[in-house]
Amino acid sequence: MSVTNRYRDAWEGFWRDAPQEPGAVIWDAAPALTAERHLALFDPHLADPELPVVDLGCGNGTQTGFLAERFARVVGVDLSPAALDLARRRDPAGRAEFARLDATDPEAVRALHDRLGDANVYLRGVIHQSEPADRGPVAEAVATLVGARGRAFVVELRASAKQLLSDLAHGPAGPPPKLRPVFAHGLAPGEVADEAFAELFHAAGLTVLASGDLPLVTTESGPDGRRIDLPAQWLVVGARPARP
Repeated sequence: MSVTNRYRDAWEGFWRDAPQEPGAVIWDAAPALTAERHLALFDPHLADPELPVVDLGCGNGTQTGFLAERFARVVGVDLSPAALDLARRRDPAGRAEFARLDATDPEAVRALHDRLGDANVYLRGVIHQSEPADRGPVAEAVATLVGARGRAFVVELRASAKQLLSDLAHGPAGPPPKLRPVFAHGLAPGEVADEAFAELFHAAGLTVLASGDLPLVTTESGPDGRRIDLPAQWLVVGARPARP
């Protein structure tokens, strides 16, 4: 199984057309507002912080670079070669590794696990941008990558974010500039029911170890000039304990 050509082409087109300047993409927020906050929540639940870290759906690598400053081995993976090209250009020192991965392809995911062993995983805003049929396989990819010892930090939009984005898109001035490319490339966020979020990982054989709410910070501002922060929830998940 793998993602549809339409979905793959949409992401490739988005990243091929994306500006290279930091913060030019709507979700390309500074790590101090994203990964750094997430890591503070993730750290207490890491069973083994020495494991490799996989930034699953790394995009242009902004958060990957931050993670590479704090962990010995970090691998950013994405579906889009154009995104990976941007990520590599942003990391001239080669602190992180980057590789193409279709997270819905179980053989490719297993091959990555075979190469790295169990890993800690960072997944931000990927599931709500996935086709409904791909959400379960993405959760299963997380389960494969964490294995028995790893943990995953997953943050996704709450369902209420869809209405907020729709209101912005249909305002008198039309979508804000950084939101326009998302819709133009057919990447409009899909609605994931709040209660279905954790269930995806339960179904993949993982246990929720911690959860909470923390806005998903964007680089865009609304008509009032205030930064748009979208309602989001986070989970820390790990392998389900073996029964005695």
